Amino acid sequence: MSILLEIIATSADDCAAIEQAGADRIELCSALGLGGLTPSAALVQRARATTHLPIMMMLRPREGGFCYSAAEFAQMALDLKFGLAVGVDGFVFGCLHADGTIDSRRTAHLVKLAAGRQTVFHRAFDVTPDPFAALETLVALGVTRILTAGQQPTAWEGAGLIRQLVVQAAGRIDILPGSGVRAAHVAALVQRTGATQVHASASRAALDASTRARPWLTFGGTATDQGEQHRAVDPAQVAALKQALASLS
Repeated sequence: MSILLEIIATSADDCAAIEQAGADRIELCSALGLGGLTPSAALVQRARATTHLPIMMMLRPREGGFCYSAAEFAQMALDLKFGLAVGVDGFVFGCLHADGTIDSRRTAHLVKLAAGRQTVFHRAFDVTPDPFAALETLVALGVTRILTAGQQPTAWEGAGLIRQLVVQAAGRIDILPGSGVRAAHVAALVQRTGATQVHASASRAALDASTRARPWLTFGGTATDQGEQHRAVDPAQVAALKQALASLS
């Protein structure tokens, strides 16, 4: 069985590099350093024009948790409608109540708005108090897929729970391991979990030298003497992940 590889993109350039390196699907977001936020309208349009790969568009209006105000949720719904209009293939979101349980009403609303496109409940799942009950809720709501690190910082650390979720899901919902996935252990992760797809950032630090004259001033990137660094995809890591997964076929 071929294992599907999903890679995060934060720019149209990333999308082109991901496709060229042989990945199978893209999660499109902005501000990965904040855990991934909704990409801009222009980025979504440029990404769709750049790649033939399926694009999963992040719907996350802010950092820091998943219990949204009415205004924030309305923004998510509008972003989803825009994504539909420009032809993305699916949507990534997570809505929780203040106690960490799945917000079924809002999740159902987004699934309905997605109109048959793929829906992915992201790592908000990893803070639910009962992951097995949360899985059943998401199955009942018709969600396509759960992105999870097994309620741990990395998917490798959470592999035991991920395997339990794969068994419980029994094909009713896809389980997508993600967080800290590397080529060195991705084959073993798949074998440990029984997953048929994986999610990785495959990130590198790209240099923007425009700030080097004032290195003590920072603008959201990582400061160096040569200028600030920002995140970009690393095609070599993508290719290495794909090669490691090919060994399982």
